[in-house]
Amino acid sequence: MLAATALAGAPAAAEGPEQIVNGTFDNGHAPWWATGNLTLDSSSGQLCADVPGGTVNPWDAIIGQDNVPLVAGETYEFRFFATATPARVGKALIQLPVDPYTQYLSATPELSVSGNDYTYTFTSPVDLPNAQVAFQIGGSATPWRICLDNVSLQGGAEPEEYVPDTGPRVRVNQVGYLLHGPKNATLVTEATTPVPWQLKNAAGTVVARGTSTPRGVDASSGQNVQTISMAYARKGTGYTLVADGETSRPFDIGTDFYEQLRLDALKFYYTQRSGVPIDDALRPGYGRPAGHVGVAPNLGDTDVPCQPGVCDYRLDVSGGWYDAGDHGKYVVNGGISVHQLMSEYERVGQSWTLRDGTLALPESGNRVPDILDEARFEQEFLLKMQVPAGQPYAGMAHHKIHDAAWTGLPLLPHLDPQPRELHRVSTAATLNLAATAAQAARVFRPFDKRFAQRNLAAAKAAWAAAKANPALYADPADGVGGGAYNDDDVTDEFYWAAAELYITTGDRVYRDAILASPVHTADIWRDRGFDWGHTAQLGRIDLATLPNKLPDRHRVRASVVAGADRYLATARAHPYGIPYAPAENTFDWGSNNLVLNNAVVLAAAYDITGRDRYRDGVLETMDYIFGRNALNQSYVTGYGEVASHNQHSRWYARQLNPDLPNPPRGTLSGGPNSSIQDPVAQQKLQGCAPQFCYIDDIESWSTNELTINWNAPLAWIAGFVADQDQG
Repeated sequence: MLAATALAGAPAAAEGPEQIVNGTFDNGHAPWWATGNLTLDSSSGQLCADVPGGTVNPWDAIIGQDNVPLVAGETYEFRFFATATPARVGKALIQLPVDPYTQYLSATPELSVSGNDYTYTFTSPVDLPNAQVAFQIGGSATPWRICLDNVSLQGGAEPEEYVPDTGPRVRVNQVGYLLHGPKNATLVTEATTPVPWQLKNAAGTVVARGTSTPRGVDASSGQNVQTISMAYARKGTGYTLVADGETSRPFDIGTDFYEQLRLDALKFYYTQRSGVPIDDALRPGYGRPAGHVGVAPNLGDTDVPCQPGVCDYRLDVSGGWYDAGDHGKYVVNGGISVHQLMSEYERVGQSWTLRDGTLALPESGNRVPDILDEARFEQEFLLKMQVPAGQPYAGMAHHKIHDAAWTGLPLLPHLDPQPRELHRVSTAATLNLAATAAQAARVFRPFDKRFAQRNLAAAKAAWAAAKANPALYADPADGVGGGAYNDDDVTDEFYWAAAELYITTGDRVYRDAILASPVHTADIWRDRGFDWGHTAQLGRIDLATLPNKLPDRHRVRASVVAGADRYLATARAHPYGIPYAPAENTFDWGSNNLVLNNAVVLAAAYDITGRDRYRDGVLETMDYIFGRNALNQSYVTGYGEVASHNQHSRWYARQLNPDLPNPPRGTLSGGPNSSIQDPVAQQKLQGCAPQFCYIDDIESWSTNELTINWNAPLAWIAGFVADQDQG
């Protein structure tokens, strides 16, 4: 566990032997060391250094000490005094001194000019005689000065448990409830019998009342809970729910918030664009130069070589969306993301809500719906990732393109100095291209016939190439500088691609591929939901909801409804109303995106049947995302009184650099992840109940990342909900 204070003169609590050698710098600074761009000076009795500007990564400038012993199971107190002129955010680590540099403590103290004492506690998971203490102080565009003193590491400390502030025990959708939809809440309480509740308006007047329903202990949170259903339908703002002596955070009743979220969740993609400048006039506070266009120190994406041994050509793969909080671009993640944007458009067609000009894009005013302009920006990139004719594996798609090595936070895209590399082709990437290009061929036909034809040709070429190379899988070890995104089962991608090609063309060859696929009649409705690695659901939903002449389309439609029934039953059994109950009660990386994708199935069932219970299941899902959860917080930036705003990103990095912004309004956090892979989560969340395996910290990439494929279902569902209640 890790806890921290930044209080001047904080007393030491540890009683074990001192592990740091010469932490007071009274007699020089040996055995402390520094990287070659720093000159250490201890003449003042503190250890000081002038940090040069123009460095890129935190580890480009380091002050450290080696051979620090750690004992497994021992709890240590790590203390130091530090100043920064001007103020900066630093990084303090205790870690393995060699690759993979496993971090046992990771902290980002805000260093001030006047100076502070900082205290952290952590429990070592290993016996290690030669751990390293490192102050990483690189990554600043301008020079600054740091001074350190009284650096100490002692065992015998009391473990300090991280306890999140969950606020009032009444958990509601902090954004709002639709006027004519369910209005449910969860009460955390020791009571085992029904509890009275009151709904109050902004003036404090009680407008509804009732009693709660006991639900027992919720396995996903470890809490004893009761549920509340508010039967009330009058528009207004500032409502609160009172029960068991607690008053909820405020919420609205109406529709406007979903109309705004529909737009904000889509506007997110513009600031993820690569290869073009982001216009601050269109996104105030988020303007930046074009990234990866070859302007020094950037090497650019306009002429990118392959990894050694992969190919002997170079491609222009500029453009597209940065995948997540790093600068990588991945076909399999881009595929599901652009598909869901185009699917959102296909669901409603040329409605006023998605018309030209609604998203404030550079392309606005071109008589094309803005959602399609944004989708085209990514689809153009996916087309560039296809191997040219005449080359080995022509028609296949390269799996990804990203930096040759990992970079640190923060780092604006145009300042990334790393070489860029194309990675080998994969069947999964090729089929993602086939699917999205086939979809783009029909979606863009009314607006740009030439672009539609280009996509259809690419889709057919990709399908043929994938059929000729059905088992070229991404290397699971290829995770340096970017994620591996490996997938060794592509039967689902074949099914999805065949479905999109058949819907677009009606050709017998694709119909036969659908009917022959083992996926076509399989139960594909995973409790964990669908994602980039499980795409059969995309094909099944489109076959069920879009016009086509598949012989057994009635069975396909029934299967989607059956899947929705399963998720609806899960949500009704869950005290927090979540259509997500993974086996062994372990939440996945990006659990929020899986929750939302299960809601997409519910929405598809509503579109097929018109039955309100499926729509209501979608609404309850959004309650969870917006605050009706164990942590009592919204996972969408800018929505709810307490909301995520420090998602893991190299350029939305205000937590590390006050000159940079937080993620834009409408950005979804990945959410609780039982595996807590990153150091911050491992230090603070050990033993967490599933819903508590989350922390809103920029360094917690395993619980708090943002990605294009997580915002895609958020945008899709926001659009669906916004269309439901116009009263």
